Amino acid sequence: MKKLLLLFTCAFALPLLAQQDPQYSQYQFNQMVINPAYAGTKDALSAVLDIRKQWSGFDGAPSTQSFSFHGPLKKKRIGLGLSAYNDAVGPKRVTAAYGNISYILPINSKLKLSFGLRAGVVNYVFDFNKINYRDPGEVNAIANISTNKLKPDFDAGLFLKSSSFYAGFSATHLNSAYVYQDKISYTNVSGAQTEYDLTYRLSTHIFGIVSKGFSVNDNLVINPTIIYKGTKSIANIDVNLNFLIKQRLWLGVFARSSGSVEALAQVIVTDNIKIGYSFDSGIGNVQRKLGNGHEIMIGFDLNTFKSKMLSPRYL
Repeated sequence: MKKLLLLFTCAFALPLLAQQDPQYSQYQFNQMVINPAYAGTKDALSAVLDIRKQWSGFDGAPSTQSFSFHGPLKKKRIGLGLSAYNDAVGPKRVTAAYGNISYILPINSKLKLSFGLRAGVVNYVFDFNKINYRDPGEVNAIANISTNKLKPDFDAGLFLKSSSFYAGFSATHLNSAYVYQDKISYTNVSGAQTEYDLTYRLSTHIFGIVSKGFSVNDNLVINPTIIYKGTKSIANIDVNLNFLIKQRLWLGVFARSSGSVEALAQVIVTDNIKIGYSFDSGIGNVQRKLGNGHEIMIGFDLNTFKSKMLSPRYL
């Protein structure tokens, strides 16, 4: 990071105005990261590792790593899961870990509705050593500040699914609270008093997703998906159009209302293993200067109940 103002904007101001939760491009294949009600709905033990790098042409660009694991209990009415992520941008890093529980209610032979809760902890770290200071007074004022903060966190969600359709609604950070608050002040080189108000608050985020698969024939499924992501002050919508070819290859394109277009591919290597990659690029002048985004996802499903999973490749 080359400018203190830019770093403080990314780490402290933007969280109050924009979306804080990590951004992913493969939500539809990794819904545990946004909805605790998804736990156990695949009728299998499922694990997903996701690695994302945003703004590849920008020093200190956002970088996210996440892992989730979930599955149903034997009677398939209760789902349990674990999830964790590490999200860094410039000198700021947020690490979180959660435990999930869901109740899965069969509505009829084809439709299930699940209710989910998630509880965990969020650790917030701001490394002031990664900042280049323009004024020696800044170094003296900031050097002794500690920003390693640990806070509890709670999420909730609903998830409705059939063999070819699903819809989800979830809310994260229900206990919306300030993770970090501090003020620093110092006398700059010209003798004037300068003050920074450093604040980081976990604000409630709302996620909504609707997806439907249309089977053209045995070799082609068309799958449009709409995803809403928003906070009190900002909202974004992703529109996806994916194609499942010969039950082994997903190809897709999508656009974000925030100003980017993306493409993805996922190979279903076996009935248990899938590997996906997505690429996104901004369409505005500012987005193009920041650079492209890349995301890799590896998923593993294990049908321990020896029963037929509902559309194991669809979700």
